[in-house]
Amino acid sequence: MINNDLLRRISTILNFNDEKILVVFALGECVITQEQLADFFKEKNDSAYQILSDNELASFLNGLITEKRGAKDDTPQRQAEQVLTNNAIFNKLKIAFGLKADDVTNILELAGLSLGKYELSAFFRNVNHKHYRDCSDDVLSTFLNGLKIQAQQ
Repeated sequence: MINNDLLRRISTILNFNDEKILVVFALGECVITQEQLADFFKEKNDSAYQILSDNELASFLNGLITEKRGAKDDTPQRQAEQVLTNNAIFNKLKIAFGLKADDVTNILELAGLSLGKYELSAFFRNVNHKHYRDCSDDVLSTFLNGLKIQAQQ
């Protein structure tokens, strides 16, 4: 998925305004200006459109975890990944919202996708595990749709 679209969808689900988004970026130890943020939200065909890097999105998601779950005093801030996969994004969202496997399957079912616990756990395994499975754009998008539906209830 396109990082800019993910940022837009997540901030819409959470009803974050620009100021709140900048605070979350700062919690993830990433400084984004108001102008950069505006450029992230522009349409692709706009000449001012700026691509949100994997590192910047990872910083936002790490900041979201801190925002939702609180900072851990005894551990340093997690470094943002340079390359982000759908599996990592899915896992960071799961952590940020404090979701268990049953919660995730219920959210996916709200959006019309039925996955068993074993199918779901394959997305959160180590990449070298024999049962690891890549998370497709469709599954991640469906999860975001389910979060949106849940937020509206």
